[in-house]
Amino acid sequence: MIEFISIAALWGGSFLFMRVAVPEFGPISLIAVRVAVACVALIPLLLTVNDLSEIKKNLKPIAFVGLTNYALPFCLLAYTTLHVTAGFASIINSTAPLFTALIGWLWLNETMLPHQIAGLLLGFGGVAILGWGNISFKPGGGGLAVVSGLSATFLYGMATHFTRRRLSNISPLSLTAGSLGAASLFLVVPGILSAPQTVPGTKAWGAVILLGLASTALAFMLFFRLLKKWGTTRTIAVGFLIPVFGMLWGKIFLGEPITLQMVLGAAVIICGTSMTSGVLHLLRRADAQE
Repeated sequence: MIEFISIAALWGGSFLFMRVAVPEFGPISLIAVRVAVACVALIPLLLTVNDLSEIKKNLKPIAFVGLTNYALPFCLLAYTTLHVTAGFASIINSTAPLFTALIGWLWLNETMLPHQIAGLLLGFGGVAILGWGNISFKPGGGGLAVVSGLSATFLYGMATHFTRRRLSNISPLSLTAGSLGAASLFLVVPGILSAPQTVPGTKAWGAVILLGLASTALAFMLFFRLLKKWGTTRTIAVGFLIPVFGMLWGKIFLGEPITLQMVLGAAVIICGTSMTSGVLHLLRRADAQE
C-alpha cells in the first residue's frame, strides 16, 4: 500500500513541478529536460537487468510510443500548467481512461456494455462541470489550456491501444527506457530552439530535476514493481488518487485554491472512469478470489 500511495503522490507531484518550472523554461524546453533526465536515470537499470535487443527489434513502434505517450502529451500538459493550477491540470489528466475507452469503442470496434457507455458520458460530464464558467478563449482565458490538456489525454488513449496491439510482449522497463529515449531525441531540436533567453533559477531547475527523477523515472520503477506484485487490475486504480495529490500539493506548496467545483468535477470524472474501465468490479473480483 505504501508503494501504491507513493506512485500517486509522485505522479500527482508532476503537476506541481511543472507548474513551478514551466514559466521559466517554457513548455517544450521543460519537457525536453524532463525526458532526458528520466532516460539517463533509467539507462543504467536497463543495462543491469536487460540488454538492448528488445528495443532494437521494436525500434519504430517504440519511437511512436515515445512521441504519443511522452513527447507530445507531456508538452501539451506543460502548456496547460502554464495557465491553470496544478490541481486543475491533474484533474484534466484523469480523463485519459475515458479517451482510451472512447477510441476503442468508436475506432477499434471494441464492445462496451451499457453501464460503460453511461460511465463514459458521466466522465465527460465531469469535464463539463470542471470547465463550467472557467473556459474562455479570450486572451488570458483558460480555454486553450483545457483543450491542450484534453488533447494530451487523447494521445495517451491512442498510445495505450497502440502499445497493447504492437508492444505487449516487450518488458515494461525496455519500453519505458526506449520510448523516453525516443522522446528525448524528438525534443532535442525543439527544446534548443525554444530554450529560454535567461537561465532558469535554482527553484525551477530543482523542480525539473525532481520532475524527471521522481515523477518520471522513480514513479515508473515503483509502478513496474507494484505491477509485478499486484497485477494490472489493482495497480491501474492508482490513477484515481493522482488528482487528489495534484490538488493537495498545489494547495500545500503553492497556496492554490481547492474549489467545490474542482472537487465535484474530479469526483464525477473518477466515478465515470471507474464505470467505464470496470476497475471497481475487477477489484472486487480480485479480492473475492484471495
